[in-house]
Amino acid sequence: MAPFGLMTVGANFLARSWGVFSSAVTVRCSCFAPTLKSFSTSTGGPPKRPLTAYLRYVKEQQPIVVRQNPDIKAVDIVRKIAQQWRTLTPEDKQPFEEASIAAREQYRIDMKAYQDQLTPAQSAAIAEEKRQKKAKRRAIRKKRELNSLGKPKRPRTAFNVFMAEHFEEAKGSTMPGKMKSLFEDWKSLSISQKQIYTQLAEDDKVRYKNEMKAWEEHMTELGREDLVRRKESRRKKAATKKGKKKSRVKVLKAKAPVKKTAGKKTASAEPKKPSSTKK
Repeated sequence: MAPFGLMTVGANFLARSWGVFSSAVTVRCSCFAPTLKSFSTSTGGPPKRPLTAYLRYVKEQQPIVVRQNPDIKAVDIVRKIAQQWRTLTPEDKQPFEEASIAAREQYRIDMKAYQDQLTPAQSAAIAEEKRQKKAKRRAIRKKRELNSLGKPKRPRTAFNVFMAEHFEEAKGSTMPGKMKSLFEDWKSLSISQKQIYTQLAEDDKVRYKNEMKAWEEHMTELGREDLVRRKESRRKKAATKKGKKKSRVKVLKAKAPVKKTAGKKTASAEPKKPSSTKK
């Protein structure tokens, strides 16, 4: 049986993407029998990843549970299905697992056909897109972690302070419209009027500096030195490396003339041998 924690993660995921399931009709398990579909490259996209055995079961049971429990929340419905999955015997799970295996095999065939029809430039573009998506996911996870640890918010600029103060009264019914209106209002302000918001922004920098110092000290106490900024240490390391590089250059320059001078002296000090030419 699938671990309960894994099923809980799947339940949360399915609850967030509830639209993928159809609640119109009851889907029977027979519809998940392995059917080989010919892959068409005209769609322009890769084949979709197949569902696991558990997700196939969820997709089948969702309309049934919804009909039986019309008043409970979507998350509770998925949790209920997860509990049912735990109680199934291996024989009950077998049809879903066999359908999942067949779908994975078809997915490999379709993916190979898709990759074979790509040009090198397209393959490179897809690889770059995957790299960017992976980096974006890492950045999102990092941001969530820092937010959960209470990292102070960055200081606001003078325009940010002005925008927060006048956003509600700004013209426009949409966000882009309000932003455009606020930007035009900001440009029309005099230097003395902008100075008020500039000072507030400077005060916010002081706030950020103090809060970051306290937060980094707390992170150090928790053993999370990896989250602490090390600008000074990086500068010292860079200065040290630069100093070492200069020292090596000086040593090389000092050694090079000595070798040349010694060679010249040796050549001049050696007596010339008489030529052995015949008279």
